[in-house]
Amino acid sequence: MFVDPPAPQPLQPGETPPVSGGVGLPSPDTAMSWEFNPDYQRLVMMWRQVLPVLDTLTASLDKAYQLARSRDVWDAPVSGRYVEDMTAWRTRLGLYRQAILTSISDQAADTPRWIPVAAGAPHAFS
Repeated sequence: MFVDPPAPQPLQPGETPPVSGGVGLPSPDTAMSWEFNPDYQRLVMMWRQVLPVLDTLTASLDKAYQLARSRDVWDAPVSGRYVEDMTAWRTRLGLYRQAILTSISDQAADTPRWIPVAAGAPHAFS
């Protein structure tokens, strides 16, 4: 079984923008206003949309797998083949889940949480 990568964290109540400017930002002498990065917020929303669907798929496949392994359901030699197929499907679904969640997590790690308002970044909700 795979462990899910770290999820992007939404804006927390009371969270404030960074205090000091970094390289490439306007000088500290000028007043700067910050906003929570809409691209980062989009990644948070994407994680929250994808995770329940993946959980539902995993639960459905696990239920079918448990039924296939039960001798109460299958009493034929062919049942072994179905159990092997479901094992392969479970493995593929685990790899798919890992790939999707890792791509969202990696993108969130590379996306700044706060951006200066004057940065001209694209807005996901406009």
